This record gives sequence, C-alpha cells and structure tokens, in this order.
Amino acid sequence: MALPLPVLPRIRRRWRSTASAAAVTALVPLAAACAASMLLALAGCSNLNFLAGRRSLVAGRRRLSLVSCAAAENSAEARFYKPAERDAHYGHPLNVAQYMIDLHDARAPFDFCGGMMFQLMLSEKLRSHLSQVAKGDGQQPVIFDGSMSRMAMIPDYTQTAHADNIKIFHGREIRQVPHASGGMGFVLQLSLADGDPEGWTEAEIAGYDGWGHDSGRTWRRGERLEDEGFKAFRSKFGQEAFALNHRFYLHFDGRDRKS
Repeated sequence: MALPLPVLPRIRRRWRSTASAAAVTALVPLAAACAASMLLALAGCSNLNFLAGRRSLVAGRRRLSLVSCAAAENSAEARFYKPAERDAHYGHPLNVAQYMIDLHDARAPFDFCGGMMFQLMLSEKLRSHLSQVAKGDGQQPVIFDGSMSRMAMIPDYTQTAHADNIKIFHGREIRQVPHASGGMGFVLQLSLADGDPEGWTEAEIAGYDGWGHDSGRTWRRGERLEDEGFKAFRSKFGQEAFALNHRFYLHFDGRDRKS
C-alpha cells in the first residue's frame, strides 16, 4: 500500500523563519542570500532544482535552492553558490563530478519550496564513481542548458526507469532522517544506477512511474526497502525514515549566465 503523500507547502516566495534560529537560520530569502543558482532536479512529476551557482539538478516539478547564507547550519562555502568563485575553483569546463562530491561532503542543505531543507547525499558507490570521474577516468555528468527545464525536454527522454550516471541519475526523496542537515529531517539521496547496494531495488525499478503525480506513487518505509534489497536503509537513515524514488538530471537555470 502506498504511504500518504507528505503535505508539501505551496509557497512560491522565499521567506524568513522565526523559529529555531540555531537549526533553521538558513531560511532567509535567497535573493539576499545568494547571487546564483545551480539546479539539480528530480525527474518525475516534481521538478527539484538545486540552485547553486547558476547550475541545476532537476527532478520533477518541485524546486530546491542551495542555502548560501553565512549563518546557515553547515553553510556552504562560497564556491558552491557564487558563480565566479565556483568557476575559478572547478574550472572550465566545470568539474561537475568534483562539485557534486564537495556538496555531499559539506552536507549541503537545499531550500525546497520556500523553507523545506533537504541535505544532498551521495551513496558510497556513486561518490566513489564520481571520484574517479573527477580525476579524468570516465565521463563527466552532463549539464543541460536553461531551455531544458523539464526532464521530458532533454534529448532521447523516455518514460522508463533508465539512468546512466551521466545525463540521468537514480535517487530518492527521504523523510524523517534524524541527522539530516537543515534540521528538518529531509534528505535528497543520489545513487549509482547499477550494482549499488544503496541504489534502487528491483521493485522500485519495476514499478517506477515518476512521470505521474506523487500523490499516486508508492512511498516506501525502511522495513519494505530492506525486504526489497536495501539492507542498510534504516541503519543509514533512521528507524522512522521513508522514501520515494525519483530520477534526476542537471541543467542551467533560466538566467543561464555567470556573475
């Protein structure tokens, strides 16, 4: 049985939180907090955009932005969200693999829908793979241009569970994670498409329908994921954690510019 879909706020503007300053000081307006936006997006029916230096990872219809205010818990270094510093550090062309690794290692939180803080996490297998790519052994992840604001717009898109660790990634939206950065218990996990013990289970692959609305999709609790093959799910994310699998891709934001 599918779990009830978590209630998601329909907030279009950025806002400042008045609660728990220690844990959620990061909820400042992004216009004031960062000059940039790299987008990481989930591909399904909810576009998730991680804004971090005018690049983006997308995933469906919902948008996340990298928290860049200095006061934020585990705040990102300037190279994560300032385009000029990012480009100076990660080079031309951008070493996307190293950038993703550094975001993971920094436990970078992302602001979703005006106040929901998600920590970006890579599986051990994906981090190891990207580490090799960052050193020149393998193909860098592709960043699509700003016109590709939906996964369905990218070349050769198909409504399948396919991921290649270059143009499309497997991942999960995970809730009720007690140790997640941002203080809200939310994690955005990316995994290797093949041979990853933390990756999608056979059941998740077989039943993937990310082009549909999340309210009709199957959220999985830890016990179910472990029965299906992700044996360490609860030890990694906590006893109460539950998840929804998504596909992800990267693209420039609508401004498609540097500063």
